[in-house]
Amino acid sequence: MEIYKPAEDSFLFQDFLDKYLSKNKVSSHLDIGTGSGILVKTSSKFLKNENILATDINKNAVEELKKQGFNAIHSNLFKNIKGKFDLITFNAPYLPEDRREPRDSQISTTGGKRGDEVAVKFLKQTRSHLNKGGKIFLLISSLTPIGKINEFNPKTVARKKLFQEELFILEFSK
Repeated sequence: MEIYKPAEDSFLFQDFLDKYLSKNKVSSHLDIGTGSGILVKTSSKFLKNENILATDINKNAVEELKKQGFNAIHSNLFKNIKGKFDLITFNAPYLPEDRREPRDSQISTTGGKRGDEVAVKFLKQTRSHLNKGGKIFLLISSLTPIGKINEFNPKTVARKKLFQEELFILEFSK
């Protein structure tokens, strides 16, 4: 399976995370759906690698990050995650299902039939892995239905307009 290559969403999140970590003290970082590892690489400028954990459903992404010296495990969301973290990030697959898209790339891009199912499942599971005072950052698109996500009381902390959509980074606190 091909590793998700950084695109506009990844670069928006990378820029946001770099600014956030330069101004806020964080002891541990969990990156769900790490793909290329762009966020853990950004985080490693501020944290020791042993305090960073990258996860992905794609075993190739996990193996590639391990080769680069990062802690990485194969996991579908929080299935294989133990412990709590100060910071949890997830550049979620956020697009509604499109049966014309190749199956292999749907894992990286499709958030479910409507587009919000993976993000909502993530949010339901995440709180038990977040330290008190910790932050969760989730990237979604204007193409993602927001109704169920709004039930978790997000705060928009970054946004970027693209040609046919707008990207949002949402903050959730414990």
